[in-house]
Amino acid sequence: MTLADDDPTLGLFQVLREDGSADPERDPFLESPQLLAMYEQMLRIRRIDERMLAKQRQGKVGFFGTITGQEATPIATAFALEARDWVFPALRESSIMLCRGFPLSTWLAQVYGNSADIQKGRQMPSHQAGRSVNQVGWSSCIGPQVPQAVGAAMAAKRRKDDVVCVGFLGDGATSQPDFHAAMTFAAIEKPPVVIICQNNHWSISVPTAKQSASKTLAVKAHAYGIRGQRVDGNDVLATHRAIKEAVDRARRGEGPTFVECLTYRMGPHSSSDDPTRYRSNDEVAMWAKRDPIARFERYLSRAEILDDAKKAEIESRLEQEFDAAIAAIEELPNPSRASLFEDIYTPNQPLPWHLREQQEELLALAPAPTHGAGH
Repeated sequence: MTLADDDPTLGLFQVLREDGSADPERDPFLESPQLLAMYEQMLRIRRIDERMLAKQRQGKVGFFGTITGQEATPIATAFALEARDWVFPALRESSIMLCRGFPLSTWLAQVYGNSADIQKGRQMPSHQAGRSVNQVGWSSCIGPQVPQAVGAAMAAKRRKDDVVCVGFLGDGATSQPDFHAAMTFAAIEKPPVVIICQNNHWSISVPTAKQSASKTLAVKAHAYGIRGQRVDGNDVLATHRAIKEAVDRARRGEGPTFVECLTYRMGPHSSSDDPTRYRSNDEVAMWAKRDPIARFERYLSRAEILDDAKKAEIESRLEQEFDAAIAAIEELPNPSRASLFEDIYTPNQPLPWHLREQQEELLALAPAPTHGAGH
């Protein structure tokens, strides 16, 4: 046995082989309905990404952040959590909301920033959040959601709430002070938290090798005194098993886990990025062969759970769902100007005089355009 085999922070935990077969000693043997549901959710966010990136290029929305190539980690996490658990995402985990039943039309409305957006156009596009599904809003500043997840887990522990908090970050955020603070408090306080790093090899244009000289990112867990594991983030079964075990340990009061999911961002960092300026086509082609959806399809086909007819039926249903959601929200007006003064005080408390004056002055201006490319 090598050190990498003995140390889960140095090895790479895998279940699925490239041909779609599974290691029988590591396969979680999930039921067929759950496997199909996970596959459909992975395909769903892939198709949403394709359609929304096209909408951005058409000028319908101002910004969109795709997760193409990284679908396995958020979907695996969604199926590893209980509905009562809390999620503190970064840019590429908002699909967890959809797995938990958040309406697609409302999710898309946030990208448009229109009147159906529950955040009332106050956040950047692709910054979805929803109290109804216990998913907290995130900031484009790198890493602050991780100490927030740890803090929420500390509060849950003190209240004796039976919940687990999950905080996400990318490889670049491991270079931020927030990561150090989160790992330190998690190790000392031992709250029910799982910290998941999607190592997609690029912090926009900065490669992981320039972020850290550590052999892996997971090995950093040792320095803090936290359980760590490195998992193949393009293997949805391995990722699900690793995160489910970490969530279960946290819920039993056995402390936090840091999970590094090794994956790759196939597309641009966001619709504002041109990745051809900093990485090679050969690198992208190499990772395209490890596509997490294609790999899972091979597994499902070998298990006779998915065939061409079933795949076509899923694809058709997803297209219809997207078309209906877009039809419901794309032409909605912008949030009202009056909404700028909402959610500041409790409903039964009137605005103070200086805000009333500002509100009256704003509303007296000519009406704002009712349609546009979001905010």
